[in-house]
Amino acid sequence: MAIRNIAILGAGNGGCAAAADLTLRGYQVRLYTRSAATLQPIQDRGGIEIVEAGKQQFATPYLVTCEIAQAVAGADLIIVAAPSVAHDFLGGKLAGLLNEEQILLMNPGHTGGSLHMAQVLRSSGFKARLRICETVTLTYICRLVGPARVEIYRRTSHLRCAAFPGKDTSELVGAVAELYPNVVPARNVMETGLANINAIMHPAGMVGNAGWIEKTAGDFYFYREGITPAIANVIAAVDRERIRIVESLGLPPVSFVEIFFQAGLTSESARASGSVYQATQESAPNRTIRSPGKLDHRYVNEDVGFGLVPMAEIGRLVGAETPVIDALITLASEMNRVSYRQEGLTLEKMGLSKISLESFKKLLQEGF
Repeated sequence: MAIRNIAILGAGNGGCAAAADLTLRGYQVRLYTRSAATLQPIQDRGGIEIVEAGKQQFATPYLVTCEIAQAVAGADLIIVAAPSVAHDFLGGKLAGLLNEEQILLMNPGHTGGSLHMAQVLRSSGFKARLRICETVTLTYICRLVGPARVEIYRRTSHLRCAAFPGKDTSELVGAVAELYPNVVPARNVMETGLANINAIMHPAGMVGNAGWIEKTAGDFYFYREGITPAIANVIAAVDRERIRIVESLGLPPVSFVEIFFQAGLTSESARASGSVYQATQESAPNRTIRSPGKLDHRYVNEDVGFGLVPMAEIGRLVGAETPVIDALITLASEMNRVSYRQEGLTLEKMGLSKISLESFKKLLQEGF
């Protein structure tokens, strides 16, 4: 199918970048968020300014709205560019609006995002064929740098994308590749979900820099200054545990540094070294990104609750121990006084509470 009409759910960094870029490329874009305050700067300016490689352009999407039904009606592709904490809400709303011809792209899927969305849709009464896929990370490395002004530092390269169920990957990734030629097919949504760069990296950086974040309100460069050799060692330990889970599922054991490099986020020399510390130090797209100003931030709430928690849960399912991941979940929970193990993405919320390893592998390919 030819994609012409696109709904984008979420008007944060990635959603605004996608809305501006795809509008300028000739697609009819409807941008949705439930927050009127978030849309106000876009409405005030009449669109979104996009800055990339020193070039400034201005895009006026076909529609910006707080009404999700208006956004998705007639859309060929629905891009979910909202934080994973919003998936429950969005799934509940979409259940009565989606049809089986529409493609749902989780951009990104985080860890278990497609499984979670599928479960929410099913439990909310959606009974048609679901055409859903997810990317490993955002299609753009970007930040909102002013009111209705987004800067793209880099477009993510070699971006793995998989469908749920996996048997639909060829069809759906082929459709998404019309918009984003840099997507490459992955075997299933565990290959994408367990390559969640943010979950591997951000929790260790936030927990390790908690004092500095609180003292300075984030007045430092998160990757260049915050990822010290010691914190890089913790990230490497998380990565080793993640790879054990990946191997238990029979998937390719690709290291964090290799994933980081393939996404276009670090240098060839860092890739050759295999060093997490060198990879973050030589990450040109992330070099000027500053730290969050507080611990109550998506680098913790999302990347622990919907990144590390499902990794640990899937580790339990496959029989892989995750002591460092568990420790970061515990420390983050105590620091923010949030029970991420309960509020985060559990096996039950992904529809996996009573499944065996072999049944899980089959489910990834064949679906519910």
